[in-house]
Amino acid sequence: MATDWLGSIVSINCGESLGVYQGRVSAVDQVSQTISLTRPFHNGVKCLVPEVTFRAGDITELKILEIPGPADSRQCGDTQQLDTAIPGVGCQVGPSQNGTNKMLKKPLSSSAPQNIPRRTDMKSQDIVISPQQQCSKSYMDRHMETLSQSKGFRRRHNSWSSSSRHPNQVTPKKSGLKNGQMKSKDDECFGDDIDEIPDTDFDFEGNLALFDKAAVFEEIETYERRSGTRSRGTPSEKPTRYRHDENILESEPIVYRRIVVPQNPNKEFCTDSGLVVPSVSYELHKKLLAVAEKHGLTLERRLEMTGVCASQMALSLLGGPNRLNPKNVHQRPTVALLCGPHVKGAQGISCGRHLSNHDVHVILFLPNFVKMLESITNELNLFSKTQGQQVSSVKDLPATPVDLVINCLDCHENAFLRDQPWYKAVVDWANQNRAPVLSIDPPISEMELGIDAKWSLALGLPLPLGERAGRVYLCDIGIPQRVFQEVGINYHSPFGCKFVIPLHST
Repeated sequence: MATDWLGSIVSINCGESLGVYQGRVSAVDQVSQTISLTRPFHNGVKCLVPEVTFRAGDITELKILEIPGPADSRQCGDTQQLDTAIPGVGCQVGPSQNGTNKMLKKPLSSSAPQNIPRRTDMKSQDIVISPQQQCSKSYMDRHMETLSQSKGFRRRHNSWSSSSRHPNQVTPKKSGLKNGQMKSKDDECFGDDIDEIPDTDFDFEGNLALFDKAAVFEEIETYERRSGTRSRGTPSEKPTRYRHDENILESEPIVYRRIVVPQNPNKEFCTDSGLVVPSVSYELHKKLLAVAEKHGLTLERRLEMTGVCASQMALSLLGGPNRLNPKNVHQRPTVALLCGPHVKGAQGISCGRHLSNHDVHVILFLPNFVKMLESITNELNLFSKTQGQQVSSVKDLPATPVDLVINCLDCHENAFLRDQPWYKAVVDWANQNRAPVLSIDPPISEMELGIDAKWSLALGLPLPLGERAGRVYLCDIGIPQRVFQEVGINYHSPFGCKFVIPLHST
């Protein structure tokens, strides 16, 4: 009698560890008390194996989802080409020409599409259970009760109730209009076969191309004009759109030329924001520094401010936080600082002191002189307290390329220094070394530049530098606005929130 249940679709709950299995019964062994399912589904996912076998001790709950007829169980149990994962799909019963019901086997083929009947068509008929099936069901109930007593697993007898109803299960049609309506709604929602789901991916780009955005917005605008929606104070023109870096409220137009010099500049620069910065002559620049020193901006303050700005620019050129951090102690940068015996050299020594304080290996070159300027003596005294190295011979400079060369050899007044042997030797070393060069406050004449620079740093206002000066940067050395006005310069600070800004040639 156990063979009468072959082909039945059941749901087996094996607890939280193994989960829930669904499939068609292919074998029931009363001796070993096992049950086998073919084409099983595990927790709603089709298994990779064609058949699984369960012991009675592993089964927590068993639900009968569908009991086929005698012919259905025989045909469905023997046929392997039919998909038995979903009830009612593997076998189809249809009337023949002589009026008797016969099993129609339709093997699935990948070459031609199959017309799979919908659940609503199959569930619209009442299911009549034959007396033989009733006897088999009674025997199955007794057999399950025996298994429950021997192995200790429970079985829910009311497997045909609405509480154990599966979405794809075929249930007898109940009388009553309300139940029929609810059943038809369930069939529309849950009655589709999973084999009808297309395998191809959804074409998002193709569907998006079908949407004509311009036509839809034109239709909306036409409707608004006809219905008078825009007549209640809404302007017809499109509102102005602003970027994230634009100011919405502008009280007055922007003036890009806010620095005016008394003489026509030989060259003009502009900042990243578009502000015009004119160049000044060396005489006017020298007068500006003299007036600032008269009002309290002494040479020591100017040297300190220049050293801070130049060291900040050099640190950014060396890599900034990516290079100078505690994790990169083995990549300590090396800077060669070339200074002459003048104020420009004192500015370079101040820059080298700040670089050495930021864990940069600084090699300071300064030629030996019997008498040095007081500013150079003071800066050398402070530099000697750092870890920097001071040399006076070209032979002591590194033979390999360094990370950066800072040039402070040239000045505006002492032109005779370019004829000295030490000057020519240092220039040859810098030109042969492949390191980039930063010049601090270079002179105007290109003939005075023995070393081509990649960057140049101007102080306060730029001089009309040539192409050999490289890219020009401007640093703020702390000159007050009224000092500019005193020398005839109408000045508004172009620095913004920075102390060093890049300049671009106009």
